[in-house]
Amino acid sequence: MTKLSEKVEAIYAAFGRGDVPAILEVLADDVDWEYAGASTDVPWLQQRKGRAAVGGFFESAAANLEFHRFTVNDVLEGPNLVVALVSLEATVKGTGRLLREIDEAHIWRFDERGRVAKFRHAADTHAQVRAWQR
Repeated sequence: MTKLSEKVEAIYAAFGRGDVPAILEVLADDVDWEYAGASTDVPWLQQRKGRAAVGGFFESAAANLEFHRFTVNDVLEGPNLVVALVSLEATVKGTGRLLREIDEAHIWRFDERGRVAKFRHAADTHAQVRAWQR
């Protein structure tokens, strides 16, 4: 059986290729995306329920962000849990503002079938809101 951290690394590799269907394939049907997140106007930080709705996250990210750098720094694994620390740099297309995150935590929770049941960004939402707002 594949370690959960390897599944997460495969998700990031698919993200880098723009292969959203490969990502959606490893999500639970009722995945809770951005669970326990604070409500913001930032379109890529919206809570989404279900695999089909998560496709909207990737559409939003592609429509609104131009990535210059996306690096997975560390991956930590526990029972049914993977935490990845990611650094990124992107320009918000609508404002031209640069968004930088260092060690942004991505929290991946898995169900008993090894599918992603919950995901959230533990990000600097204040900086992301400021970068998004005109």
